[in-house]
Amino acid sequence: MIHSLRSPAGALLPALLVVLLSVSAPAHSELREIDWLELMPAEDLALLKNMAELEHEGDGPVLLPDEIMTGRVVPDMGNVEGRIPGFVVPLKTTQDMRILEFFLVPYYGACIHVPPPPPNQIIHIKYKKGFKLEALYDPVWVEGTLLIDRTETDVGTSSYSMVAEAVEPYEE
Repeated sequence: MIHSLRSPAGALLPALLVVLLSVSAPAHSELREIDWLELMPAEDLALLKNMAELEHEGDGPVLLPDEIMTGRVVPDMGNVEGRIPGFVVPLKTTQDMRILEFFLVPYYGACIHVPPPPPNQIIHIKYKKGFKLEALYDPVWVEGTLLIDRTETDVGTSSYSMVAEAVEPYEE
């Protein structure tokens, strides 16, 4: 039996197509927002909670406990597709200053100031398109699939990586 688009059955097909097409193309707001604390194992979070307040006015640098700096990861965070906000520490740029590779960190000045964040609080990002940043203190959103992958550079060590699908200015 052939249904016309005016019949109830005929009207159902276009409605189903609209629903199916909208589900297959998620918008930014539908991407999972990854929280930085999700990247730290429970034992590392417990160590941080039990640490004394960091004092920045001393003779030497304040260091985090060695146990936190091992770079332990949360296995469930591997292959998570989502978006995460953070600050950029450039690793590779083009001649016109487009950033192609960088560390994403949870706070401005990480990897420059002491102590650096633990490796599980640094994500090594590669972005083929590259992007320009007006100032290093401008936060960004990075979208892609989070991988458990250790990267060591002169700047720092990361426990996670991501090939970015998009890098955009941070907006709440």
